[in-house]
Amino acid sequence: MQQPKTEIGISLAFICLVLLGAMPIISNSRPESSDALGFAFSLSLWQLFFALPLFLRESCSADKGIFDRRIDRRLLRRVAIVNLATGIMFGLATWCYVLAMKRAGAINAAIAIQAYPLFAILTEMLLLRKLKNRREWTVTGVLITALYFLGTHGTWRLSGLTPWFLLALCVPLLWSIAHVLIREELTNSPITPAQVTFFRVLLATIFLGAIQLPAGKPELTSLFARELLPHAILMGFFYYLELLVWFHAMRHISVSLASSITAPWPAVTMLLAVVFLGDGIETYQIVTFMIVAGCICCLLPANAGKQS
Repeated sequence: MQQPKTEIGISLAFICLVLLGAMPIISNSRPESSDALGFAFSLSLWQLFFALPLFLRESCSADKGIFDRRIDRRLLRRVAIVNLATGIMFGLATWCYVLAMKRAGAINAAIAIQAYPLFAILTEMLLLRKLKNRREWTVTGVLITALYFLGTHGTWRLSGLTPWFLLALCVPLLWSIAHVLIREELTNSPITPAQVTFFRVLLATIFLGAIQLPAGKPELTSLFARELLPHAILMGFFYYLELLVWFHAMRHISVSLASSITAPWPAVTMLLAVVFLGDGIETYQIVTFMIVAGCICCLLPANAGKQS
């Protein structure tokens, strides 16, 4: 198994930063009439398409990862359970992501998803018993306050807090739980990032398809309509590439450190939203972004020092 190298993990996390910044723009540039669940299912299908070649190549190579016959069956069962649970989480998160980006706005939702390091820290503390110091708790408190300020559109009034902003917060919550569980498998089992990515996308696609059919959502043919297809393909490719790079990064650094590095990605989204979507940037959004980015920069050295 490859020895963790912090510098490699940090470099890969910076690549994720750029990909994450572009994804909300791709999602929100799709036709207004398109259904959020249908688009989430369609882009997941394309993720699966892009993930399949590398998955098959690794399965036929000398390093078979999780398909190595020498692996203990109890370990296989544990990996299967983790993949099933996280696949469902990722499927639900994809749906929430697409819907929140459209309803809350690309910039607001992008900044809300910056809460990921907060949820990652809390998840690591609860699941892995990684205790946090007073400085980390103080910064976390400031981060929560800033996100509340954003959710109320800079008014501080609870009435301004929309359900769509709260839905956006569900995305980093689901991501953080799933990523912490997956990182434990990546570091304690021979499963490869390509295999994790494939199973994650496969199970998420099945989950979204299972929801779509009984809900009476758009038929499969509508998911490949000419006006929607380019957006689904591009979003599927960016999402797949971000996942693959992210899982490779997690082999080298912790989830909280990786998420801290990718924290400024809403700044990329802000710039692209103005250029491609014609969105305006409000003062409260800039203030919130600066506070949140500052908080995460304070958390970065503490988490970097905890790398093993």
